[in-house]
Parts: sequence; structure tokens; C-alpha cells
Amino acid sequence: MNAVVTRGLTKLYGNRLGCRDIDLEVPAGCVFGFLGPNGAGKSTLVKVLVGLLHPTAGEARLLGRPLGDIPVRRRIGYLPENFRYQDWLTGAELLHFHAALCGLPAGERRRRIGETLELVGLTGREHHRVRTYSKGMQQRLGVACALIGDPDLVFLDEPTSALDPLGRREMRELIVRLRERGKTVFLNSHLLGEVEAVCDTVAIINKGEIVARGRLDDLLAPTVQVEMDIEGLTPGLEEALAAQATECHRNGSRLTLTLARRADVPRLAETVVAAGGRLHSLIPRQRSLEDLFVQVIRGEGRPGDPHTAPPGGPPTCS
Repeated sequence: MNAVVTRGLTKLYGNRLGCRDIDLEVPAGCVFGFLGPNGAGKSTLVKVLVGLLHPTAGEARLLGRPLGDIPVRRRIGYLPENFRYQDWLTGAELLHFHAALCGLPAGERRRRIGETLELVGLTGREHHRVRTYSKGMQQRLGVACALIGDPDLVFLDEPTSALDPLGRREMRELIVRLRERGKTVFLNSHLLGEVEAVCDTVAIINKGEIVARGRLDDLLAPTVQVEMDIEGLTPGLEEALAAQATECHRNGSRLTLTLARRADVPRLAETVVAAGGRLHSLIPRQRSLEDLFVQVIRGEGRPGDPHTAPPGGPPTCS
């Protein structure tokens, strides 16, 4: 089952594009990362999905029901990117208010408030007024408000933006725990390291349109870069190694090769040994999410495009 499905979802602000023809499928029980540069349309799409904006065209279903379905809204949590709460309330009072908005029975609210405060690391600060909270504590409180109703689908828009490194680690651990509980997390973020650490699937949006999507492992898997330090690197050995790669760069005794498959890495070592060279180091490096992000935003081809050798034969080292 998919927690989120969109088909041709479009939002225009007059003549200005918010997002266009968004087709997404977010499996239930996963952490989905939605990425893009500032102004790309990330928050616009989330606001359409949670009902704050009406789509111009297209359709979407959340937890199997169309947008605007009231019973489904009770199963959704949302942390906006820019939020502001009643700062004269205490943390506990604010959560009590949000629990009431979620329709939780009075007897259940106290239990949920205690559980949620512990989950976000605010136990002991619940009787302090919100105005006394640091920015990071307010961020945690915002996440608590999103989770107070024990939702099945949670939209988190930049949930770690105000947190220090320890707080970011704790937020990642919280997101993983939500997934372990069977929740679906729709994570809006421009912090690529955070997304790479917790997400199962991702989509990248640029100028209002999706430019890449899929399982993170699949998107990052097509190529692997290998750094080699070789003693006795002859022109013949260099040519033999370059013939196995899609790209090759040399710096003294070091070669940097790009392979189409990680399974081809052992053949490089075999080639060096067979040619009589001495291999001092071989370090494979998988493409990072940052590499993928830069590639598709700059329009340098879609992920998964096959690498082909330049006309006239195999690549040579540069």
C-alpha cells in the first residue's frame, strides 16, 4: 500500500509556478526524502497535500483517500517549515491544545503528552513557557505537536534546521523509531546528509518539476569511483585499467576510475597483479546523495543513464 499517491498534481500562483505534473508514490511505512534547492516547490507540494493549498490541477490520495478527507486528516501530522506557537502557553498546555484539536479523549491526552515529550526530549521542560524555549527546543516542540495525535503519516518540513549536531542525531533516531513503528515519514529537507542517513526513497524537485525519484540505493548504485595507488604503473597497465572504466584520471602513481558496477572492482586488482604492478591501496567510493543532487540540478543527465565510452575507443586517463 502507498501512503501518498499523486498524479499530475499542479499548483500555480497566478502565472507563477509552484509545482507541475507531480507524480509520486510513497510506500507506507517508509521514510521518504523530498529534496530540492530553495524555491524549487518542496513546501508548496507539502502544503497542497496537507490541505493548506488547493491544487490547480491533478489529484492525490493520502492513506488511500482523496485530498480533504476528514477522517484521514486525523491520521496526519504536520510540522511546517516556519511555525510560531502561542508563546504565553507552557509546552504541556500547547500539547494539550493540539491533542484536543486531534480529537483525543480527555483521559488519553495526559498519557500522549507524556509519551510525546519523552519522544522529542523535552521531559522536564513541559511547564516552562514557550517563550523561554531556545530555538532548538521550539523545533522539538513543533515535532511534538505533529506527533501528539499518533499519526500514521507525518510531514516534517525541515525538522532539523534549528538543531545542533546532537539534536540532529536525536531527530534522525526519532525518525527511524517512527518508521519502526510502521509510520510513514515525508521528510522535506535540503540537508542531504540527514536525508541520506534515514531515507528509503527520495525524489528531487527543481523549478517545480520532479527530476529524479526512486529508492536511494538504486539511485546511488549505478556507478562507483575507485582510487588506486599503484607502484610500477606502466602505460600498458594504465591503458588496461582505463579500458574497464567509464572515466579515468591520473595523478602520478594514483588513478581515479569510475566503474559502471561495484562488482567490477576486484578485476582492477587482478589486472594490476597480472601486469606485475604493486597495489598499495584500492578505495572504492560510492556516489553520494550530494553528487546525485548536483548532477540532476545542473541538468547533467538523469540518474541511471548508461555511461558510454567516447567515440573512437575506450577512455584514456586524463
